[in-house]
Amino acid sequence: MRYFITLSYDGTRFHGWQVQPNGISVQGELQRGLSLLLREEIQITGAGRTDAGVHAKMMVAHFDTESAVDCKQLAYKLNKLLPQDIAVQKVEPVSDDLHARFSATSRTYYYYVHTVKSPFARHYSCELHYPLDFQKMNEAARMLLEYEDFGAFCKSHADVKTTLCKVTCAEWHQTSPSTWYFEISANRFLRNMVRAVVGTLIEVGRGRMSIDDFRRVIEGKRRTEAGESMPGNALFLVDIKY
Repeated sequence: MRYFITLSYDGTRFHGWQVQPNGISVQGELQRGLSLLLREEIQITGAGRTDAGVHAKMMVAHFDTESAVDCKQLAYKLNKLLPQDIAVQKVEPVSDDLHARFSATSRTYYYYVHTVKSPFARHYSCELHYPLDFQKMNEAARMLLEYEDFGAFCKSHADVKTTLCKVTCAEWHQTSPSTWYFEISANRFLRNMVRAVVGTLIEVGRGRMSIDDFRRVIEGKRRTEAGESMPGNALFLVDIKY
């Protein structure tokens, strides 16, 4: 029987979602908890692989077991067992052909920035110390919907079979005079893609890259031409659709 787990986590102290040989991971914590409670070796598969320090307001993972599972009780016991920075919202049975990663049709990330020093925002938002033209940044962001090959924003030497993605939303939203977030949705994302996109859009906002330059970066498909990768602490996986 296959089950989906919906969860959220603060990624600050984790070396990312995926199990690491020399670091703590969200996947590893969940697998240990499930294996202990179900008294068998459980392997879980997540909808994506967030990098070190990246957070998830919503993550979905699946696992298979022959054990009888009381979903509400398992979610309750997992929350008692897991560390405070991981929270399980629900466990639910699904069909055996539903896959947490490959059945997902859309994923949405938010990247937060603030332009005035804040002791409260610093852990979950990126502080920027220069003026930005968000109108131009949104003009550039809309170009992302015109393309499908995002090799320019893929981590160098990443082990990927394709750099094709279908972006369906890319927009900056203002939430106060000094706070903004970038929303981006796609059917899939490349490793480091969102942080590289944000870093390149910030180059546009600073006036260091023109709108035409941004288009050339996308069409050039070379990571070296794009902007820097922004810090992971301001990035959140916020939604997954099936």
